Amino acid sequence: MPHSELTDRVADLNARYRHHSAPAVLDGALRDPQAGALALVSSFGAESVVLLHMVAVTHPATPVIFIDTRMLFAETLVYQQELAERLNLRDMRIVHAEPRDLAEADPDGTLHARAPDACCALRKTRPLARALAGFDGWITGRKRFQSDTRATLDFFEVEERTGRIKVNPLAHWRREDLQTYMEENRLPRHPLVRQGYPSIGCMPCTTRVAPGEDPRAGRWRDREKTECGIHFAGGRVMRKGEDA
Repeated sequence: MPHSELTDRVADLNARYRHHSAPAVLDGALRDPQAGALALVSSFGAESVVLLHMVAVTHPATPVIFIDTRMLFAETLVYQQELAERLNLRDMRIVHAEPRDLAEADPDGTLHARAPDACCALRKTRPLARALAGFDGWITGRKRFQSDTRATLDFFEVEERTGRIKVNPLAHWRREDLQTYMEENRLPRHPLVRQGYPSIGCMPCTTRVAPGEDPRAGRWRDREKTECGIHFAGGRVMRKGEDA
């Protein structure tokens, strides 16, 4: 599809859904031909249960893609299994890096320490690209409050490098909204949250966050890296201090 046509479609979707609630945006996106065939990509992290619950209530057959990097916390793997069963997610797709790729690029499992961008590309970006083949777009749980690079996030956006649509139903939600939703629906939290991990990624690249720190301060601590590479702006990974 020509880039201009995709841009026009996204602009139209944002105009039509601009004043809708998050559940309405999600429901609309999964029904609207303009959005195409969508999958939900979830990390099953600290806040993931909100969007997973919304999907389970409205469209439980939606494909849900979970990237197991083989470096996740054991608590995340258990949480993913328990949550998928509890919410009755009917099309759960767990993806990994190809064994051959791991053997060639990271035989000793230390790539994350030497070249974190390359590790994320190997263990996250490439497996996701394979999993999204055949889909017109994907649904994310990103929110504006999470970082400066997400401060202007819209409900719908164009993923420049793939020509897909990305849907961000929770873009305008505040942290308090997430907490209220989880409490009202009695949803289980990721077990690491109460241990000081408000943002959870791979075990080697995630640390506890001290009171008063930015919730994402524990991700790639002391490195000029704020995104895993799945989410790009202008075709490149965003760095600290850059604007989206």
